[in-house]
Amino acid sequence: MSVSTLSENAASAPINPSSERAKKEILLAAPRGFCAGVDRAIQIVEQSISKFGAPVYVRHEIVHNRHVVERLTKLGAIFVEELDECPDDRPVVFSAHGVPKSVPKAAQARSLTFLDATCPLVSKVHVEAEKHYRDGHHILLIGHVGHPEVIGTMGQLEDGAISLIETEEDAMTFTRKDSQGLALVTQTTLSVDDTSDLIAILKSRFPDIVLPYKEDICYATTNRQQAVKAIAQRCDMLLVIGSKTSSNSKRLVEVGAKAGVAHSTLISSADNLDWDAIDKAKIIGLSAGASAPEYLTDGVIAALRSRYEIQVEEVEVTKEKVIFRLPRLLRETHTDKANP
Repeated sequence: MSVSTLSENAASAPINPSSERAKKEILLAAPRGFCAGVDRAIQIVEQSISKFGAPVYVRHEIVHNRHVVERLTKLGAIFVEELDECPDDRPVVFSAHGVPKSVPKAAQARSLTFLDATCPLVSKVHVEAEKHYRDGHHILLIGHVGHPEVIGTMGQLEDGAISLIETEEDAMTFTRKDSQGLALVTQTTLSVDDTSDLIAILKSRFPDIVLPYKEDICYATTNRQQAVKAIAQRCDMLLVIGSKTSSNSKRLVEVGAKAGVAHSTLISSADNLDWDAIDKAKIIGLSAGASAPEYLTDGVIAALRSRYEIQVEEVEVTKEKVIFRLPRLLRETHTDKANP
């Protein structure tokens, strides 16, 4: 873990010269914000608009962040919930959370141009589930009911092939219907610790259950939770920037609270800061979910600097160097039609 102090250029805001301003220490968790899967998904929408022109339709929010969605809407994206809301003559992008197999099949049946922005780490879970199914296993999926990623994963196989495990009670009461083997996969944006507890229960009840070859919870979720844990013991308050619909952002708030932060809260931007609560805190931890752009973090720091004398210390637990390739359709080199 490395610790560094950010320069005064980390964020800018009008500074009150009064010597009466209270002092605050900001512990800035790193890594934070965009992960490689989110960055790829946003690029897919942006480059699709550039390649095909506006509008480009997007099935479901490309990532769970209102600011990202609003910016892409201004560029020419139209967000819909179902494929039948998309016209036949415009491209459609599937969100980073993944979709049931029925969705691309329906797009192919209509001869739609579509681009799949599913995070490659979510696609990896899909592949694992299909392999376990081919091997004759019934699959247990640890995840949150109704989340788009869970819907997409369960939609990779026929109805009844996957059972959802959301709580410890689910893990304790699940009943194997016959002698069929069991295999486990998980949603990628869960709490690492909570998921470990559920896995322990399932392993104690079903010692033969086949576990993922490699952890399904994605590297970015794990890293952001570790970064929050690294600052939690020093904070009076933890601010996590993210959407209420963002699973990984909500997990960061929970991780901070379990690690000992007295006041751990989710905010969408600087507009949602609770100044009364901040006035009472001396050391404030700051992180951001994997779908929150960095300018929102800069905005929170700027808002704090406009009211207080602050010192910002970045606490980094690891560096992320993961990059995911764009779909082939966006990587193809186009030649002059006159010279094929």
